Amino acid sequence: MRCLVSASKRKIMLFENTEEMQDILACPSPSRPIRELQCSTFNTQPFMGRFYQWEPFNDVSSEQSCELNCRAIGFRFYVRQADRVIDGTPCGQNQTSVCVAGQCQSAGCDDLLGSGRVPDKCGVCGGDNSACKLVSGLFQHSLTKVGYHKIVEIPPGATKINVTEMVKSRNYLALLSRSGRSIINGNWAIDRPGMYEGVGTMFTYRRPNEISSTAGESFLAEGPTNEILDVFMIYQQPNPGVRYEFIMPSENAVDAPHPKQNQLDVNAVNGPSTPEDHERSGVRHPPPVPDNQLPAAPPTTRAREYNWKLSGTTDCSASCGRVHPHYTWSSSISLCVCVCVCVFSWDIGEWSECSKTCGLGVQHRQVLCRQAYTNHTLNVHSSRCRHLERPETSSSCQMKICSEWQIRSDWSPCSVPCGVGQRSREVHCVSNVGDIVADDECNMKLRPSDVENCDAGVCTKSWFFSDWSAQCSADCGAGVRTRSVQCLTNHISSLPLERCGAQRPPEAQPCNNGPCESRTEWFTGPWSQCSAECGSGGQQRAVVCLMRSDEGFVVMPAYECSSLDKPLSQQSCFIKTCGAKWFHTDWSACSKTCETGYRVREVRCLTDDMMTSERCDETLKPPDKEECHPEPCLPLIDEKCRDKYFNCNVVVQARLCVYDYYQMACCASCTRVASET
Repeated sequence: MRCLVSASKRKIMLFENTEEMQDILACPSPSRPIRELQCSTFNTQPFMGRFYQWEPFNDVSSEQSCELNCRAIGFRFYVRQADRVIDGTPCGQNQTSVCVAGQCQSAGCDDLLGSGRVPDKCGVCGGDNSACKLVSGLFQHSLTKVGYHKIVEIPPGATKINVTEMVKSRNYLALLSRSGRSIINGNWAIDRPGMYEGVGTMFTYRRPNEISSTAGESFLAEGPTNEILDVFMIYQQPNPGVRYEFIMPSENAVDAPHPKQNQLDVNAVNGPSTPEDHERSGVRHPPPVPDNQLPAAPPTTRAREYNWKLSGTTDCSASCGRVHPHYTWSSSISLCVCVCVCVFSWDIGEWSECSKTCGLGVQHRQVLCRQAYTNHTLNVHSSRCRHLERPETSSSCQMKICSEWQIRSDWSPCSVPCGVGQRSREVHCVSNVGDIVADDECNMKLRPSDVENCDAGVCTKSWFFSDWSAQCSADCGAGVRTRSVQCLTNHISSLPLERCGAQRPPEAQPCNNGPCESRTEWFTGPWSQCSAECGSGGQQRAVVCLMRSDEGFVVMPAYECSSLDKPLSQQSCFIKTCGAKWFHTDWSACSKTCETGYRVREVRCLTDDMMTSERCDETLKPPDKEECHPEPCLPLIDEKCRDKYFNCNVVVQARLCVYDYYQMACCASCTRVASET
């Protein structure tokens, strides 16, 4: 016999003959992996004239898995040290395959090489699936009461347990051992998905993502269980169906038992089921033994030594209907059986909750035809009770008067002065007594919109500019004054204005403070813009020595101005905390060409970053409207030259008089403008 050990220390035996099977010895456990031991034997043998430390190299193809390939530690090469590894060396990833005579062979589930045996679905090595039985079913009962309802009872010894909800719902699955221990989702406490131990096995509880998945939740377990396991549904909405299956050993295999009639579950009474319910569930059950039959007597195994004797009859044990005693005699036994013909009756369940929380709704209840026996009742087909008036199974109901939507305000102004914006209004859910309540108490499908888009018209643009600076840039001679110019959206709509065009208003104009004397002095350029729009920053300017005269300036060497204090070329600066000042557009065209019209412009208070502000001094606000063309209108000289349109001033403003069509359509206005220019 040869004893082989894999890296997982699993014992695998190779037998030369049957006698070796009588002498199986435990394999010793090596302290190092077997391939590492084989490679280390070459540490004392020189390779290419020097010694190396060798370690296994396993990054080879499957055809080379039974070769001894070793890598020199600290170097980037490996060598095939032997064509074959020692028999019994692992060759596969699962650690159950070993090398024998240079070939990789796998062991079966019986730990014998080459047997090819695998476990069947019953877990039997080499079995034919006859040692167990698959039990499965589909729970599709229509439920009405919120609470725990029993789905199936799983006997001890069950394996491969799978209970899965067909479609995602707001219901939950629950597990309870027969001893009363809650395993998952018991006592109205919902557990997180994960692993839970109970009845001798480990359960995997899965609840798929509540948003992206439509799959229902499930329980999975390998088993076997060691006691009866009850599976429940925590009912909250219509049952989408629950599929269950498990495997039982053949000698103990039974069909999945159905919950008993009128059985009290954990927190709710399970509704009575009918024979039709049993068929819908997908589980077949053995027919019950009628009360008027006795089990067959066991076969006689020896000669009878005693005989029975009739001593009389008692009253029938049932008191329903009419009683007919029947006597059955034989040579060995006398038996009196009383047959009780019982009346049938309707069994009425409790009303369900109203289908609506307010307004007119519907509620239902279960009505079953039942037959009473000595100590229990049985559901029967409804035709058995046809001679009785059937109770109503549905009824109208109304919990309270529904709340309704009310609009409590008009639409707000559009959020923008021009273009597309939004406007809003107040919409509330109001109860029948006038109180504002939560929105979910009203029908969300009928909710009026509280936000909508609004179009404030096309946005126009105009040039905005500030006043000229009060101080000239030069103390004497030629200088400049400046102002700020911006193209901004125009909010004025009373008169048409031009869009910002290529004719940008000037930002500088010349100024002169008188002739300059011929002298040498320091001259400074304008300060650069502050490096910070708000708060402290820095700015620079050019400082040069110039000789100034009426003829102009001459740049002089710096030493010519050495007797004078040289101005600073850089300094710190502080811009007020984003202050504001008035900006205005150009005047619009006059509303009339004579007899006093008016013209307008837009005035805005803007911060340094051109945002609207309310911090400007109102007393300094430039006027936004003024009168124009006060002169009286002159009579037309040419009777044929008349304005055919009332708004010819717009044509004049738009400079369209250069076109023949507008010269004729607005002859008087165009002629007047031409004469003024």
